[in-house]
Amino acid sequence: MSASDKVFAGSIPDVYDDYLVPLIFESYAADLSSRVVRDEPQAILETAAGSGVVTRALAPRLGTSARYVVTDLNQPMLDRAARIQGANARIEWRAADALSLPFEDDSFDVVCCQFGVMFFPDRVAGYAEARRVLKPNGRLIFNTWDRIETNEFADVVTQAAGELFPDDPPLFLARTPHGYHDVAVIEADLRAAGFGHVTVETRTDVSAAPTARHPAVAYCEGTPLRNEIEARDATRLGEVTDHAAAAIAEKYGEGPVAAKIQGHIATAAA
Repeated sequence: MSASDKVFAGSIPDVYDDYLVPLIFESYAADLSSRVVRDEPQAILETAAGSGVVTRALAPRLGTSARYVVTDLNQPMLDRAARIQGANARIEWRAADALSLPFEDDSFDVVCCQFGVMFFPDRVAGYAEARRVLKPNGRLIFNTWDRIETNEFADVVTQAAGELFPDDPPLFLARTPHGYHDVAVIEADLRAAGFGHVTVETRTDVSAAPTARHPAVAYCEGTPLRNEIEARDATRLGEVTDHAAAAIAEKYGEGPVAAKIQGHIATAAA
C-alpha cells in the first residue's frame, strides 16, 4: 500500500461524502448497523469511520443509554462526519489509530468497521487490538470489498485511468479498497488475531447514480486515486475524470446508471 493511499485531505472528504457515499456505502452501512444492534450493545466502538455513513445509520438505532465512540485516523474525515451528524450526547468523536487504540481492555461490546480494514498496514495487529478492547463474548464486525472485477464502476474507472497513464497506471482502487478480498485470508487473519468464531458472508448489491459522470467524479476526485493522478500530472485530473465518465457512459449509458457492487461481511468473536 502506498503512503498516499491513506491520505483523505483537501477536497477529498467532501467529494467522498457527496458522491461516493450514496454511490456505494449507504446500503452496506444499513446492513452493518443492523448487525451491530442485533444484541442491543451498550458500548460500541467504530474504527476507520470515514465521513460517518455508518454513524448516521447506527446512532438512531442505539438505546438512549448506549455509549458510542467513533474514531478515524484522518481528522478531516472525522470533522466532516461530526459536522453532518450534529449534536448527539451519546457519541464521542476521537482521532485514533485502529492499530493502537487509546482504550482500556474489555471496554466494548462491539467493534465495527466499514471498509476500513483494507487500509490497515497490519491487519492481524488491528484485529488483535479490536479483540483486546472487546468485552468477553464481544463481537468484531466489519466489511471489505470483493475483488475489483465484481465492483463494476470501480473497475471501469481504473481501466480508464490506466489508458491515460499506460506506463504507470494509477492502481489505488485495485490495490487497496479491492485488494483484501480473499475470504480464506480474511478468516486466517482473524484466527491469527485470536478470534475463535469467524463467519464471512458475501453481499451483492447495485450501485446507482443519476449520471455517468457521478461515479467518475466519486472515484477520481473523492478517493486517494486523486492523489495518484495528481502525482503523475496535476494538470490532468479533469481529463482523467472526463475519460472515466465517457467510459462509464459507453458501457452503461449517460444516466441514470447502475452497476454491480460486491463485498464481504465478517463477524468474529473470541
